[in-house]
Amino acid sequence: MTQLRISAKNLGELAKPHFCPRCFWLRTHVRYLPFQIFPGIFSSIDAYTKRVVHAWMDRNGGAPFGLGELGEVTGYIDPPHWSRFMMEVPKHDILLTGAPDGLLRFADGSIAVIDYKTARFTPAQDSMMPIYVVQLNGYAAIGEHLDYGRVSKLALMYAEPVTDEETASQPETHTEDGFTMPFSVSIHPVDLDLRMLESLYRRARMIYDLPEPPEGRQGCEDCRKLGDLLRQIT
Repeated sequence: MTQLRISAKNLGELAKPHFCPRCFWLRTHVRYLPFQIFPGIFSSIDAYTKRVVHAWMDRNGGAPFGLGELGEVTGYIDPPHWSRFMMEVPKHDILLTGAPDGLLRFADGSIAVIDYKTARFTPAQDSMMPIYVVQLNGYAAIGEHLDYGRVSKLALMYAEPVTDEETASQPETHTEDGFTMPFSVSIHPVDLDLRMLESLYRRARMIYDLPEPPEGRQGCEDCRKLGDLLRQIT
């Protein structure tokens, strides 16, 4: 049995209401698919958000942007590189991986796992919540396994670009070599429940071990796109 290496976010795909087993099988067997492109600018903004949070805490103590509502924040842990943040799940021969955006320390010694999202919280984002819940709980499981501390809180921090005309016309928006863009921040706590991961491990393993792709979900847009692509090249 080949070990299944899967990110906590991809494990979260199994929790979507409109989960497609065929797409999941392909994602776990094929490194890249044509509809998996993710613009790098969002990763850059998420990294900058982390630096802003850390700089605030280094300068002022506490936590900015309402993160202090999660608990009495006393500091942060610089998140490890993805290559050092993983754990084996021997029961299912799975290697769970990830890259948390933020790890905050509380006064009671526990930690919070934070994920930064460069987006407006909309119904479309809300539909992604099942994935994010699994993703953060996966990070919590890895963090505790690696002895970063007991995880007591999970949260999403949405950073929404403020792009209205009034803001764009402010003098401080314009600089000698370009312009600045402010962001409006909102915090969304996420339920902590590591027990949910077991059934997802089991289902991920079952689908991965199939000798060929299973039937896709009826109406799956990604399946349609892949079918269109295959018809063009065959």
